[in-house]
Amino acid sequence: MKYSICTLVTRPQEYAEMRQSFEARGFAGPDCEYLQVDNSAGNTRTAYDGLNHLISQSRGEYLVLCHQDVLLHADGRAELDAALAALTAAAPAWGVCGNAGALADGRIALRMSDPHGADRSLGTLPAQVQSLDENFLVLRRAANLGFSHDLQGFHLYGTDICLVARVLGRTAHVIDFHLHHKSGGRLSPDFWVERERFVDKWCRLLPPQCVYTTCTQMYLSPHRWLRRWLAGPRAQARRWRRLRPATGRPA
Repeated sequence: MKYSICTLVTRPQEYAEMRQSFEARGFAGPDCEYLQVDNSAGNTRTAYDGLNHLISQSRGEYLVLCHQDVLLHADGRAELDAALAALTAAAPAWGVCGNAGALADGRIALRMSDPHGADRSLGTLPAQVQSLDENFLVLRRAANLGFSHDLQGFHLYGTDICLVARVLGRTAHVIDFHLHHKSGGRLSPDFWVERERFVDKWCRLLPPQCVYTTCTQMYLSPHRWLRRWLAGPRAQARRWRRLRPATGRPA
């Protein structure tokens, strides 16, 4: 089995459109499987435990974890095959990759179309990153990665698995693979609660440092007053003003 395409599903019709676009672009046949967590009647599983469940059920050499609201129009299986082969040659220790993420210095790397712009590309790809956006992730089975079992929710799990990869000696990257993501992203009230839990967990495991994502920055420190001061609302506002115009420009 080459590819396992894994998705949390809340809107079956939208998922059907996503799957159809993948199959039309080459992800079909006996070496591809589609796995889903059915959350259409309510969230029976969160992203962390739901995707861990799908990982445990999957058989593919590569695990594609994607949102139900992504579509393949331009790139397809041939392009992903080539991108993963190039990444393996350039970074043999890679464990996870995606189409958008933040570098250790806060710069953004991405390749996608979304409500912020069509056919966007930022950075020299492939780019090693500190975090990845969750709309599209590819896990390498040989890396034996999974999401934290002591976190839950639907936010920051892309950053979580990048940190897990780092602890295990693996790397994370943004690759040149173009897809369409219907959502432009939003920060719900749940995001800030989950963000605090995320920092509480990871500040116990890693030395103090700033962790950047495509939508926020977090300071890993056991001192809450310090991390709130360094990455509080004003810092978030500065980062938001800096990021959105930059990521909104087409390549």
